[in-house]
Amino acid sequence: MGSDTEAEKSIQKEKKKFAISLAPIAKPLAGKKLQKRTFKLIQKAAAKKCLKRGVKEVVKSIRRGQKGLCVIAGNISPIDVITHLPILCEEAGVPYVYVPSKEDLAQAGATKRPTCCVLVMLKPAKGDLTAEELEKLKTDYEQVSDDIKELATSVI
Repeated sequence: MGSDTEAEKSIQKEKKKFAISLAPIAKPLAGKKLQKRTFKLIQKAAAKKCLKRGVKEVVKSIRRGQKGLCVIAGNISPIDVITHLPILCEEAGVPYVYVPSKEDLAQAGATKRPTCCVLVMLKPAKGDLTAEELEKLKTDYEQVSDDIKELATSVI
């Protein structure tokens, strides 16, 4: 019985660490349901090679005019690494959302290294998608994008 209370205490400590480590600029922050949908979209995009990972690649893609959906991790330290991304996304008209964990973001993006941000695009970096694959990706993309826009308007 004593181990149960110790386990519960360690879980509570982790939750406190998690809440503290979240950046104060992480708004709009995705809820659990939106996080799940977003991670599924990222997994599908990673499988189809329609994903840009990391700050450098994402910034380069947005500046070149590529459209997509930007997902930013909220537990980045130092925060200066990602502070310019929301402004860049707003200027380019790219919807963006924060998720709590960079580790979860990397796992969804099929990489082992934790990543600050990803850009989900509808066109792959090389080659083309079949019409059926593109349609599936597009419906998921539009659903998540609409939810993010709705979340962003409720925050403001």
